[in-house]
Amino acid sequence: MTGRASGAGIAVIGHRGARGLFPENTLEGFRSAWALGVRSFELDVGLTRDGLAVVAHDPALHPDLTRDRTGRWLEEPGPLLYALSAVELSAYDVGRIRPGSRTAAQFPGQRPRDGARVPSLAAVLAAVPDARLIIEIKTNPLHPDRTAPPARIADSVLGAVQAAGAAGRVVLESFDWRVQKYIRSVCPDIRLAYLTSADAPADPWWAGVTPAQHGGSTPACVAAAGGAGTVWAPLHSDLAEADVRAAHALSLAVIPWTVNQRDDMCRLIGWGVDGLISDYPDALATTVAGSPADHHADG
Repeated sequence: MTGRASGAGIAVIGHRGARGLFPENTLEGFRSAWALGVRSFELDVGLTRDGLAVVAHDPALHPDLTRDRTGRWLEEPGPLLYALSAVELSAYDVGRIRPGSRTAAQFPGQRPRDGARVPSLAAVLAAVPDARLIIEIKTNPLHPDRTAPPARIADSVLGAVQAAGAAGRVVLESFDWRVQKYIRSVCPDIRLAYLTSADAPADPWWAGVTPAQHGGSTPACVAAAGGAGTVWAPLHSDLAEADVRAAHALSLAVIPWTVNQRDDMCRLIGWGVDGLISDYPDALATTVAGSPADHHADG
């Protein structure tokens, strides 16, 4: 999954499937990206009211992405995933971006797949059975009422992963490090990643781990929380070359997100990151394949 720290090449990872190309976090998007040769994906998971782990980024249905059973676009804000049953959720179409929206301007080349639904995690695991997946568990310590509690979502995710026999091909991650702390206590062998960004500071996101305890070093905090072999997943614009060196010295793999510009891809490849997450994994694969260091794509 990760590359440099384990002696392999740079991993090319499609963000939310391949959001720049196909509807995000949908079976249609994952399958279409797989057909293009993408073999590693990042995706997001929440929980329905009746306990089904489903693949969606936001705690509520996004009005730029969602139509109801009559074809009407949702008004903002949409209903919370956690307020809907799996059957109720299945009525919504997430296969197209609302024309004229901010999201449409961001991804003008995304190819619609009308009829796409919010899939279960189990369905995604079955749809791309050979893919390697980084699964982000979505909770927020600042808004605990908007999702299920961390342990409940984690248990549902672990159940789906174990039922699919997929533990060896997944990494579980979160900005909310309570999630990883819980997973480590109940499933110590599964690989973990630790998300970081300036918008999710140590207090309250890092479950009591503080930079002051570790010389102000974010990589050292990740290593303290997860141990050697853990993945650090920072926002790419927060990252410096010295951070990559420090992380590798601690036996961490470094996989920044979300890297869409070629100049950023080339810079990070030159710094020796272990993988990159991109909305455009096709362009990323081309850049990785042509990099001077002769790295190869993970798919």
